[in-house]
Amino acid sequence: MDTTTKKNTDRIRVQLEDFSVEEEINKIKGCSKRIGGIVAFLGAARDFSKGRDIQKIDFEHYPGMAETRLTEIREQALKDFDIIEVTIIHRVGKLSIGDNIVLIIVGAEHRADAFKGCSWSIDELKRITPIWKKETTPEGDVWVEEHP
Repeated sequence: MDTTTKKNTDRIRVQLEDFSVEEEINKIKGCSKRIGGIVAFLGAARDFSKGRDIQKIDFEHYPGMAETRLTEIREQALKDFDIIEVTIIHRVGKLSIGDNIVLIIVGAEHRADAFKGCSWSIDELKRITPIWKKETTPEGDVWVEEHP
């Protein structure tokens, strides 16, 4: 495996297990001494959505294609924004309320660029990545269609 593939595998992950926000931020910090601003978006499982109590959340994905889309998002962000590095991690499987779901970390020389790159990345993830969310409510299961 070449270093580019290894680097991308470390930066883009779809996984069952939880992740360490601190560890992932430290990885971004460690990739360049030019990084002066780091922005992290952490999505967590909440207990209420669209007027309904949520008991648990289930994420399913299209294996291979989800990783491809996340890689495309990362590469486009690196190309379009003045940023140095991006990590995108999304969990799948059954998650409890309060669990981490998604983490996007962007490192740049300046904070404004890191904010722009991070905001664009989560919006694009919601728009194009084949990951689907099912919420379990007292009334039954609900597949979430729209991406706020």
